[in-house]
Amino acid sequence: MTNSKRALISFSIMALMLIMVGYGQSWNVALAILNLCLISAVMSMGLNMQWGYAGLFNAGVMASTAIGGLTAVLISYSPVSKAWSVGGSSLSAALVSLLLTIIASVLIWKKIPKSSKRTWSMTAVLLLGYGFIRFFYEQGTYAIEAVDPAKTGFLGGLGLPILFSWLAGGVAAAGLAWLIGRIALGLRSDYFAIATLGISEIMISILKNEDWLSRGVKNVTGLKRPVPYEVDLQQTEWFINLVKWFYGTADDGSALSADVMREAVQLSAGVFVKLCYSVLFVAVVLIILGFATRALNSPWGRMMRAIRDNETAASAMGKDITSRHRQVFIIGSAVIGISGAMLTTLDGQFTPGSYIPLRFTFLIWVMVIIGGSGNNLGSIIGAFITWFVWIEAEPASLWLVSNLDLILDETSPLKLHLQDVAPHMRMVLMGLILVLVLRFSPKGILPEKAPDHY
Repeated sequence: MTNSKRALISFSIMALMLIMVGYGQSWNVALAILNLCLISAVMSMGLNMQWGYAGLFNAGVMASTAIGGLTAVLISYSPVSKAWSVGGSSLSAALVSLLLTIIASVLIWKKIPKSSKRTWSMTAVLLLGYGFIRFFYEQGTYAIEAVDPAKTGFLGGLGLPILFSWLAGGVAAAGLAWLIGRIALGLRSDYFAIATLGISEIMISILKNEDWLSRGVKNVTGLKRPVPYEVDLQQTEWFINLVKWFYGTADDGSALSADVMREAVQLSAGVFVKLCYSVLFVAVVLIILGFATRALNSPWGRMMRAIRDNETAASAMGKDITSRHRQVFIIGSAVIGISGAMLTTLDGQFTPGSYIPLRFTFLIWVMVIIGGSGNNLGSIIGAFITWFVWIEAEPASLWLVSNLDLILDETSPLKLHLQDVAPHMRMVLMGLILVLVLRFSPKGILPEKAPDHY
C-alpha cells in the first residue's frame, strides 16, 4: 500500500474517531482534543526534523516547549510598572555587571600571555564580577517578588498581542538551541541525549524557582487570547441570532424556551471559540508542513539525510557535520518553541510545574516513532493517534468497566480493581500501540519515502 493511501485511511479514521467523540461525549471535548492534536503535531514535526532528518537524539524537547511558553508570557502580559520601578534598575545593574565581567575576562584572556598572572587576574575579575552580580540580582529580585505576590510578584511582559509570541517563541527556542548546540553537539549521540535531558531539567528548574521572571509554581494566569471570550459571545447579538438560526425551533414548531436557548448559547460559545483556535492551529500546521516538506526534498534535505545515514562518508565529501547538526537542531527547536507558545495561548496560563518529561519528551518521541520518522505527514498522524489515545483511554476504560454488569457483580473485587486501574490504562495502551507498530511496521505508519538520489 502506498503512503498516499495509508495517509488517506489514517486521517479518515482519526476524523471518524473525533466525530464519534463529538456525538458520544460533546463537541467541546472533540474540538479540545483536536486543538491539542494540532499543537502536538507541530511539536512532533520539530522533533522529526532533528531525528528524522539528521538522526539527532534530542531528549530535551521539554526545554524548547517551556521557553516557547515563557515567551508567550513575556510578549503578551502587561508590564508590572511597580515591579519595574522597585527592581528594574537593580536587575539592569546586574546585567551590566555580567557584561562587563565577560568583556574583562575576554580581554585578559587575549591580552595577557599564559602565565600565573593571567590566572590570578581572571580569578580576581570573576570573583569581583560575581560579587556585584549577586548583590544587584538579589536586591532586585527580592524587591520585585515582594510586589503583590498573590497576583503578580514578577516583571510581566510587553503587553503585545499574543500571536506575536508564536514567532518570538520560535526565535527564543532557537537561541536556546544554539547555546545547547555549542555545548553538546560535539558529543557522541548517547552523551548528547543525556546532555539535552539535563539542560532541559535545568531550564524547568529555573522557571519553577525564578518568581521574578515567571511567578514560578504560582503560575501566570489571565493571558490575552487571540480569539473572542465565551462570556462576550454570549452577550453579542449576532452570535445569539446565529445560534437561534442554527438550532431553529422546537419539535412542535414553537420557539425554544429561554432556558434551552441560554444553554444552547453557552455551549455554542465554547464550540465557536475552539473552532477559532482550530483555524489558527491548522494554518500554522500547514505552513510548517509546507516549509518542512520543501526543505526535506531540497538539496539541503538530501544532504541532511546523507549525513544521517553515513556521517563518515559525508565528512569525507567535505561536509561540516557538527555545523549541519547545529543547523537542523536550531530549526527543529524553533518549531517546537512555536508549539510551546501555542499551547500557552490555548491554556491562557503558564504553569511551569506542568512541564514533565513524560508529556513533553516521551510522548513526542512516541508520536514520531508511531507516525514514521523522516516523514512529516507521519509525524502529524502519529501526533493525532498518540494524543487521542492518551486522552480517551481513561473515559473509554471507565465506560468499559461500568458495562461489565453482565459478567461481574457490583461488589466483585475484580470489578473494583478494574475501576481503580482504569485511569492508568493510557500507559498500557500507549506501550501496546508502540510495541505493535514497532513489530509490524517498524518504520511507522507512514514510512519515510526513500529519495531517488542524494
